[in-house]
Formats: sequence, structure tokens, C-alpha cells
Amino acid sequence: QVQLVESGGGLVQAGGSLRLSCAASGRTSSYIMGWFRQAPGKEREFVTYITWSGLSTHYADSAKGRFTISTDNAKNTVYLQMNSLKPEDTAVYYCAAGLHSIYGFTPAYWGQGTQVTVSS
Repeated sequence: QVQLVESGGGLVQAGGSLRLSCAASGRTSSYIMGWFRQAPGKEREFVTYITWSGLSTHYADSAKGRFTISTDNAKNTVYLQMNSLKPEDTAVYYCAAGLHSIYGFTPAYWGQGTQVTVSS
């Protein structure tokens, strides 16, 4: 079992920054960690993932160059640094623990989500 708790969401103006945190507990070493987001009326979409070693990361095109995922193994925490935020980044952001296969990153566990709202 893995438990994930997100924090750090909020309201920010376009061009601003936010850092999301995901505190993980349980058997997290068996999984890679990622972030997804879901905007109102849209399907949940992949944003990024990282291995706990930090050696492997992958980003959706929408996140490349603006978002950075990182880990703090001592705190068992995953971060998502979001810069140059745009109104279209407005969504509920979910932390996930999962596995990677030829089909991509498949989540096995989800956090409860944290709201990010970017005003224009």
C-alpha cells in the first residue's frame, strides 16, 4: 500500500510560480512517481514522472521547459515546480505512484488532488 498527500496548490497570476509537494508513505520504492492534472470538463492528463533516483524523468509537451519534477528521498517527497504558469494550467493536480511500461506511466495509487488556479 502507498499513501500520497499533495499540498501547495493555490491561486496565482499568469506568469507566476507554484511548487506542489507530494508526501508519500508505504512501499513507495517499488514505484515511480508522477503528476497528472484534470481541468474542468476534461479528462485527466499526464504531466510528468520521475524515478526515486532522479535519474529518469519524462514530461508532457505542455510541461517541458516550465515544470520541473524532483524528489527528496530523505523526506519521501516528490515536488513539482511550476513556473511561467498560464491560465490553461488551471486544474486539480494529482500525485501518483505507478509503473512504467511500453504503454507509458500507469498509476497504481493516487493522492486526493490539490487545486491550482491561474488567473489571467
